[in-house]
Amino acid sequence: MSDIATSSLTAVRDIEPGVRDFVALLKPRVMSLVVFSGAVGVALAPGDIHPVIAMVAILCIAVGAGASGAINMWFDSDIDAVMARTQSRPIPAGRMPRDAALAFGCILAAGSVGLMAVAVNFAAAGLLAFTILFYVLVYTMWLKRLTPQNIVIGGAAGAFPPMIGWAAVTGDIGLGGVVLFLIIFFWTPPHFWALALYRCGDYAKAGVPMLPVVAGRDETRKQILIYSLIVAPLGVVPAVMGLASLYYGGFAALLGLGFVGLAARLYRSDSDRHAKGLFGFSILYLFLLLAGLLVDHSVGIL
Repeated sequence: MSDIATSSLTAVRDIEPGVRDFVALLKPRVMSLVVFSGAVGVALAPGDIHPVIAMVAILCIAVGAGASGAINMWFDSDIDAVMARTQSRPIPAGRMPRDAALAFGCILAAGSVGLMAVAVNFAAAGLLAFTILFYVLVYTMWLKRLTPQNIVIGGAAGAFPPMIGWAAVTGDIGLGGVVLFLIIFFWTPPHFWALALYRCGDYAKAGVPMLPVVAGRDETRKQILIYSLIVAPLGVVPAVMGLASLYYGGFAALLGLGFVGLAARLYRSDSDRHAKGLFGFSILYLFLLLAGLLVDHSVGIL
């Protein structure tokens, strides 16, 4: 073995990642919204669940989401090293060897699914396992580098947590769980495409076929507007089907109008500033929508 190769292997072995690096692998900012949506699924599902079991279910959703993030960073470390916004992640920054990230992710994945099965129920555990596998195999390893529809199909993984939470209480997904899934599923493309618009150069450099890279900015802005017109009325559906009150329905309608308004502004006037504005609001939109459901369910009025 050459001296250069030996030095490289020695350097990798000498890496001692810290606690912050392992936390970073979990993608905590992404995880927080995932966990919140799972908690809303638990809260809104009909039936009773012991508070401790509910907390265990939410913990399992959080750990499963973190596991998916860690395995994603292992597989995408080559892309992360090229893109400016991801170069500081533990693996491309040289703070963690790839095999450590993979092992960490696999252990968390197995542990979260196993605990969910033992402490909660097999339906929730099965959905959690499917979600992790879908994110890792379908989105990360297949669609992300293959098609501009990567985030449309692959984004389903981020929409499953409220269904998992619902199943933790009822043992099945239920119509309410499906509605929560659909809201997040249709929210995901305009959210990520807004990011991709002002990070287009990064994605192009890394060879990731995000919609603005492949189809151009005009088509991307049109698709963002189309999806926003789907998301806005979907946000009101829980009130229509009796899952939430009319107070929530009015609140959701106002949020939806804001979403559509910002998408329409971006469609009319292409600028990174407007794309950033929509991206930021999309996060706030989903958080407030879920919070509205939670508050409405807890106290009966918004």
